Amino acid sequence: MTAHLAVTMGDPAGIGPEIIAKACRSLSDRLSQGHLRLLIIGDIGAMRKAEQLIGAQVHIPAVTDEASLPPLGILQCSPSGDEVCSSKVSAAGGRIAYLAVERAVRLAQAGRVQAVVTAPLNKEALNLAGYHYPGHTELLAELTGVKGSVMMLAHDGMHVSHVTTHIALEDVPKRVTPERLRHVIRLTDEALRHLGVGRARIAVAALNPHAGEGGLFGRQDMEISAPVIAECVAMGLDVVGPVPGDTVFVKLRGSQFDAVVAMYHDQGHIPVKLMGFKVDPATGAWNALSGVNITLGLPIIRTSVDHGTAFDIAGKGIASETSLIEAIEYAERLAIARAHQFRQPRAHP
Repeated sequence: MTAHLAVTMGDPAGIGPEIIAKACRSLSDRLSQGHLRLLIIGDIGAMRKAEQLIGAQVHIPAVTDEASLPPLGILQCSPSGDEVCSSKVSAAGGRIAYLAVERAVRLAQAGRVQAVVTAPLNKEALNLAGYHYPGHTELLAELTGVKGSVMMLAHDGMHVSHVTTHIALEDVPKRVTPERLRHVIRLTDEALRHLGVGRARIAVAALNPHAGEGGLFGRQDMEISAPVIAECVAMGLDVVGPVPGDTVFVKLRGSQFDAVVAMYHDQGHIPVKLMGFKVDPATGAWNALSGVNITLGLPIIRTSVDHGTAFDIAGKGIASETSLIEAIEYAERLAIARAHQFRQPRAHP
């Protein structure tokens, strides 16, 4: 199967256009051989500047007829002709980013593409444009009519799902409910099976230090997490915990688990980004960004880069496309797994 993926540009003032151009250059053999199909959605003007900036040696043709999507093409999503300045936050950039995601979701819902891969948008620009979402995850949930989607980060065998994400730390305990935790564990197990993990070993991170230390540092781990974990084990899932947050990711790195369920944004993001972001020891500069954001629980497949718009380096041609290529590869794997699942013959009653 050849998956046709929609790749949204994100904010055209950020590094989205140039990492897309670089990814298309890196994937040129697969694209030319018909083993991969990409539909870029965003601003054609920004794409042309990015191609020129990096000498991409790949020209992404404009799509003029949505009824016939080429193996590689770019679809203009802003009929108003909004123009943005590189590295500048603007309502125009936020509007283009929103419209690209909206168009990609509609194409995925119609079955025209098998997955959506997103380059980074800027939350401030998105809100300036009148779209008041904390980020991609919440935007995608509303566009697809889903409540309770889950963010999973993936890097080099590490998979980290989140019970909560873009909320204040003081609000986390009240959002860690049995229903939500049970939902996140179930979706994590399902996603790992689609990624080829037969029987996933899932660890639930503790909310409190030392998993609450018998109630001395909080009772959520004892009264909420532990009973839910016991329920999941009784259902046949391989779930352990709550495991103290200061050791659970070391154990994940040591392959004792296939995934960790983190309680809040920074608990899950910091270890993945620490492993995935490579820093030049001589200059302190990032020279590679590895990691993928996968949204679970949607009716469509969505993956994303695990970094932001990087306005500070946008337009310089130095941004790394590694995370975007990984996001494309994860989207392919999930799309193929979903197609295979739907092709399985149904058992007769």
